[in-house]
Amino acid sequence: MPAKNEDLHGFVPDKASVVLLLIDVINDLEFEDGEKLLRYALPMAEKIAALKKRCKQSGIPVIYANDNFGRWQSDFNKILAHCLEDVRGRPIVELLRPDDDDYFVLKPKHSGFFSTTLDTLLDYLQAKTLILTGVAANICVLFTANDAYMRDFNLVIPADCVASNTEEENTHALELMEKVLKADTTLSDKLNLDELKQRAAREPVAENPQTETPQFAKEAKIQN
Repeated sequence: MPAKNEDLHGFVPDKASVVLLLIDVINDLEFEDGEKLLRYALPMAEKIAALKKRCKQSGIPVIYANDNFGRWQSDFNKILAHCLEDVRGRPIVELLRPDDDDYFVLKPKHSGFFSTTLDTLLDYLQAKTLILTGVAANICVLFTANDAYMRDFNLVIPADCVASNTEEENTHALELMEKVLKADTTLSDKLNLDELKQRAAREPVAENPQTETPQFAKEAKIQN
């Protein structure tokens, strides 16, 4: 990271090798099959709430990566206020309401990385391990996990902290992420957060391919 950008004008976040990511949990669920998802998402939210509490106690920061519901004028506070109204997803949002010191990014599509500031935030945090939670395991969690894997992050995806419309879809997504993306799917209450932090602290920070200097620029610098 260039020295001139290290302080983000005085607002650089604290360093953290492990980060908890909540994907699309601030959600009204007012869509087709929303009732099906609610059935599995509500017990999931209870597990995430407990995990989030443990993470905060352990000094692990929390990032909400949330869909903007196709409304490019939306901001996170408006989305939160809407989801606390009389909507299907309100019980989940009440359990997972963000704290003042949590981070958030709004995403226009499935992945938390696509056209968002997540890359930059994780870069400044110097994160190495991501704990992914949220909905739906077979769509937005999977797309985010894939993009994180391509960026060389270690992945932890607790099996009880993700949900899909059906048990079959959820199981298949978890098996795929475990086998192909090398994700650790240990249940949330079995996760040793201190061990995760210690293991991540021993690893070098992966260079973000999004911010790496292009080869032609490196060659031009050498020639000069």
